[in-house]
Amino acid sequence: MATLTSVHDTLDVARVRRDFPVYDQHRDPPLVFLDSAASSHKPRAVLDAMADYYETTHANVHRGVYAMAEEATARFEAARTRVARFIGATSTAEVVFSKNATESLNLVAQSWGRANLGPGDVVVLTEMEHHANLVPWLALAEQLGLQLRYLRVTDEGLLDLEGLDAALDGARLVSLTAMSNVLGTLPPVRAVADAAHAAGAVVVVDASQYVPHLGTDVDALGADFLAFTGHKMLGPTGIGVLWGREELLDAMPPFLGGGEMIRDVRLDGFTCNDLPWKFEAGTPPIAEAIGLGAAVGELERYGMAAVRAHEVALTSYALDTLRRRYGDDLVVHGPTDPCARGGVLSFGFRGIHPHDISQVLDQAGVCVRAGHHCAKPLMRRLGVPATARASFYVYNDESDVDALADALDACSDLFCF
Repeated sequence: MATLTSVHDTLDVARVRRDFPVYDQHRDPPLVFLDSAASSHKPRAVLDAMADYYETTHANVHRGVYAMAEEATARFEAARTRVARFIGATSTAEVVFSKNATESLNLVAQSWGRANLGPGDVVVLTEMEHHANLVPWLALAEQLGLQLRYLRVTDEGLLDLEGLDAALDGARLVSLTAMSNVLGTLPPVRAVADAAHAAGAVVVVDASQYVPHLGTDVDALGADFLAFTGHKMLGPTGIGVLWGREELLDAMPPFLGGGEMIRDVRLDGFTCNDLPWKFEAGTPPIAEAIGLGAAVGELERYGMAAVRAHEVALTSYALDTLRRRYGDDLVVHGPTDPCARGGVLSFGFRGIHPHDISQVLDQAGVCVRAGHHCAKPLMRRLGVPATARASFYVYNDESDVDALADALDACSDLFCF
């Protein structure tokens, strides 16, 4: 298998880009895609795996006994095995396929939460959570009478652990991000998990931004549940993952009812299927799971240590470049140490509205996100209505950062600075 890393354990970006059809397209100006925190592009291996399934092996899984159906099932379950290995799961029974990380987190809230929480029980969250890890708990709190507590964010964009012990007093569950999609912050998940477990709480980790960028070991993180999504890690949309400790999943009621998740159905009741199919009601996202398996294969080929090293170096270059060129006129939210963050730069520039920044940059071929990034409470904590956000991945290099910096000059020119 060909390697895409150098002796310095960094990515050969020019070779990586050749894996992505989007970079084969002629564009004027050239594409500078800096929005992978929202959704990454897909390499040929992913597109080919999904196309081959549809062209040669399409059949429903776990049902037919004819050869094509058995081949479809084998490919689907092989993807689960590959995902389990990628995150350090001890068993494929712990890997549940979902629609996305949002559905995975809702599954935990509605299944584990309804079975184990009641009026007055404490759930601990943080101010830097994506709405997907806020709204399910806000809704459940309203329905069941839960008490929600929040760990604060410091002015430097770090998770404030000063009030951790007080927040954990009587807590039943802690749910937190492993990487902020706004700040890039990498909270000390293991330290929080250890404290939570000592207090008797279950730990849920939203790893949507973490799994695509860092080597992941669910046990090392100290998680009891961990959610992530395929489309941010080179995979297709419509496929997510919930990992959970087998004993917890086994004790939980099903989230959805229908076909596949049952072993038997009678007019007076039903018996659930084994894990993980107990939580996979109906026809699953077969092609999408196969595509996710191929995406994991590509990330393994790149090497997650190389992916992380590349992003730390590129983030460092971006921070230095933008500070040198724009000084205090450009404010990047989050930690200043590139080793303490992911490759996500949310910024404000000379008072220009982020939507205007995004539109002007688009004219130069530079694609950045603008808005609240599904993190409105964090925006309020930062004191801004929205930010522009540039995010890096395996196909970005220093020339993309330079293009971003150059395009910001056009914003200054247009808005008369």
